[in-house]
Amino acid sequence: MSEMPKSNRPFAISLIAAINGIAALLHLSFWVLAFIKLPPFGSPSTIAERISLATTYGFGIADLIWSFPFLFLGSILLLKNYLLGWLCAHFANVLYWYSFTVIVTRDSAAGSLSPGTILFLPFAVFAFWAAYSLWKNRYHFME
Repeated sequence: MSEMPKSNRPFAISLIAAINGIAALLHLSFWVLAFIKLPPFGSPSTIAERISLATTYGFGIADLIWSFPFLFLGSILLLKNYLLGWLCAHFANVLYWYSFTVIVTRDSAAGSLSPGTILFLPFAVFAFWAAYSLWKNRYHFME
């Protein structure tokens, strides 16, 4: 499929592509910095600290394997009017909903608010609108 002319592209698609591109770079930067600052796996002395650290590493690795590629590819391929870009953007939305359910549950149980929750909350909220907008504009990707 060829690239959709900019004048024919719905504004919502351009906005989703831009926000997802920003989110991809933020995810990558956040986790690279986090992995530099986090202690090594075996360093915490208590089981609770080891579990907490393992959970953080798990989220980071999952974000780098799944969220970052879906956000990055989705942002580029949406602008090219590729159906795969539409699909990647949807996958990124679903990952936000899933991970934020886990994160909010974890933060609530711990009685704290993690920096990642604060940083990525706007993107998780945006994902609800983006899913609706992608669905509403799905026919632009099937022409």
